[in-house]
Amino acid sequence: MSKEMRARPMPLTDRGRETRQRLLDAAESIFGSMGFHEASVTQIVAAAGVGQGTFYLYFGQKKDIFVALVDHLAHSLRRSLNRAIADKGTREDVEWAGFRAFFAFVAQHPMLYRIVRQAEFVDEEAFRAYYRTLARGYRRGLEKAMADGEFRDLDAEALSYALMGIADFVGMRYVLWQDPGTVPDEVVEALMRFILGGLRTADGKGTRP
Repeated sequence: MSKEMRARPMPLTDRGRETRQRLLDAAESIFGSMGFHEASVTQIVAAAGVGQGTFYLYFGQKKDIFVALVDHLAHSLRRSLNRAIADKGTREDVEWAGFRAFFAFVAQHPMLYRIVRQAEFVDEEAFRAYYRTLARGYRRGLEKAMADGEFRDLDAEALSYALMGIADFVGMRYVLWQDPGTVPDEVVEALMRFILGGLRTADGKGTRP
């Protein structure tokens, strides 16, 4: 992440935050459809409906808004997941709700995959941070479920990445590669049977009916 971008504070006014969000939304569309190297600041501001000078009030250069976008998408995804699982009583219910929420988010942000994959080559730190922040919260939830006896005592760090990988590829297959972009209920059911069958304790505690 560039030092110039870190030096720019978040806008304090509602109007400033709205303008910054318009730029991020435009960047999501432009970077997702054109790719980082083909996209330009001129195209982003045109899509956002603001002047080019306005862009530089919020971001120092094209790379800065790209990195900010990756961080924004990660934050938005975590917020969606947290809302979906907030009222769930058991960890099994959390897993069901979390997978469904991820697929719904991907359907709303179809450019997510392309943007995150570009990040590996545009700014590797942002790319790693995207997955690490997601995995960190996932790991904590798994560790608690293991400590409470809901799940088997396994390597929560490895599991968090393995489960994220399952969600990532299934979302790609059913949300991005077909129309309409939804994961069928029977597919989610198959995933959960597979995943929870490996995570449950020997006595099957918490088995979903």
